[in-house]
Amino acid sequence: MYKNFNSYIEETIKKNWDLPALSDYRCEASNYKDIAKQIARLHIIFEECGIKKGDKISLAGRNSSNWAIAFLAILTYGAVAVPVLHEFKSDNVHNIINHSESKFLFVGDVVWEGLIADELQNVNAIILMTDLSFLHVKKTSIDHLNNAVNEIFDKKYKNGVTRNDVKYHIDTAEELAIINYTSGTTGFSKGVMLPYRSIVANIEVARTVLPQLQGGGIVAMLPMAHMYGLVFEIIFTLISGCHIQFLTRMPTPKIILEAYSVVKPQLVISVPLIVEKIFKRKIKPLFEKSSVRFLMKLPIIKQNIKKKILKSLNQAFGDNVLVVIIGGASFNREAEKFFKEVGFKYSVGYGMTECGPLISYDDWTTTRLYSCGKPIPCVKVRIDNPHPETGIGEITVKGENVFSGYFKNQKATDAAFDADGWFHTGDLGILDNDGYLYIKGRSKNMILGPSGQNIYPEEIEDRLNNLPYINESIVTDNGGKLVALIYPDYERAYAEKLTDNDLGEILENGKNELNKQLPNYSQISRIKLYPEEFEKTPKKSIKRFLYER
Repeated sequence: MYKNFNSYIEETIKKNWDLPALSDYRCEASNYKDIAKQIARLHIIFEECGIKKGDKISLAGRNSSNWAIAFLAILTYGAVAVPVLHEFKSDNVHNIINHSESKFLFVGDVVWEGLIADELQNVNAIILMTDLSFLHVKKTSIDHLNNAVNEIFDKKYKNGVTRNDVKYHIDTAEELAIINYTSGTTGFSKGVMLPYRSIVANIEVARTVLPQLQGGGIVAMLPMAHMYGLVFEIIFTLISGCHIQFLTRMPTPKIILEAYSVVKPQLVISVPLIVEKIFKRKIKPLFEKSSVRFLMKLPIIKQNIKKKILKSLNQAFGDNVLVVIIGGASFNREAEKFFKEVGFKYSVGYGMTECGPLISYDDWTTTRLYSCGKPIPCVKVRIDNPHPETGIGEITVKGENVFSGYFKNQKATDAAFDADGWFHTGDLGILDNDGYLYIKGRSKNMILGPSGQNIYPEEIEDRLNNLPYINESIVTDNGGKLVALIYPDYERAYAEKLTDNDLGEILENGKNELNKQLPNYSQISRIKLYPEEFEKTPKKSIKRFLYER
């Protein structure tokens, strides 16, 4: 039996009415009853702006409590949320808003500086996410709309918003809830259509496998415009009755560790890079000392050292954490092995936007080294065309969590599913005899940025290859920095009598100009020249794995 998503929101607001719910880090918290009031006001605004159920509403701004309130207001109204990563360039943001046919926009102050309201084709009104005030309306004046909203609110809620007023849109399983864009650029943009059943399936898994968190705190640091952070840091924790504190600044390891020490979260949702940096900065240097290496050879002392390290790790995460969930990219094997040996409470999951996002997971007490758990209960996983010796093949999935298609892109939708309805992830993996899934390669080549952003190297390579004197390029991740491997057009360069220094300077200038067009997290740190053409498959695709070190 399908339980409608918005009933979860109704229940948590009523149950946790007076508890703290949302706050920007180190700022005053809004209680669950405050969320109800804000949602009620936004619903009136939607009605006055002519928003109908099923209309699209975009959100483009940094993580904040108001971002979460706006998102909840959209779904509880019956509209469709279109999250947009705030780090996209302005033309990318315009593209997503227009392609999604959004009629309303919540926007952060920084994003707003680069937008032109008249170029947002279908948008009737724009609200600033900072304070939920109007920035732009089409059909009337801002003052007139504000007055109308205030009058309707005061008339409808004479005694304020009460628990009895918390009655929201009754959604259905196949109804569209979210369109999540995998990219911002026109050529690569795909809007993943996620029905309510996908979100509910993920919530139910989380409620089954994760600890109960009512009244506890959590630090939200992953981009809310991505499903991993949105579902597990926001939706699940809010439904659990948590107090969510948003890091509104760039989540550097220093800021994150400070927040952990203050909030003392019970649950940590992280990408591998954050955990790996903690390992490299706090733990690994200890083992590089010759005295510690010697002591680690003595069994009893080794166990005592491990206990101290575990204590230090737990303190780094606030000394109150029940489990650290790591997902979004492959975990450093050295760090994972060490965490397993010392008994650190971590678990690795696997998923993707098209599955809203979870595909596999396992509790930290039973998870296996280098595995990303077992397929979650609502999904079937099959290895397509497995290698006869290794068993490695493409991971394909079926289940309640799988998306319904790409928005206005039937060609891409048809390519994603086979004739039997299996969704092809593009990732390579293997299932062992006990059903544990191991990822062996990302054929889709996505790189995870330092704060959880999805980086698609093909997009950057496409732009690089359009620059003068570049024949081919590969963009790779090197310790959290993007490096462009370039096979130059030597023939042209030498024909024009350019020296190697001249060519290097031209390519460096080209890289700098390109970086001005890219978000900070996807900018190229350096270029490396290759003297010969990259090795290719029979299909003339570059054998990327040969160059990714």
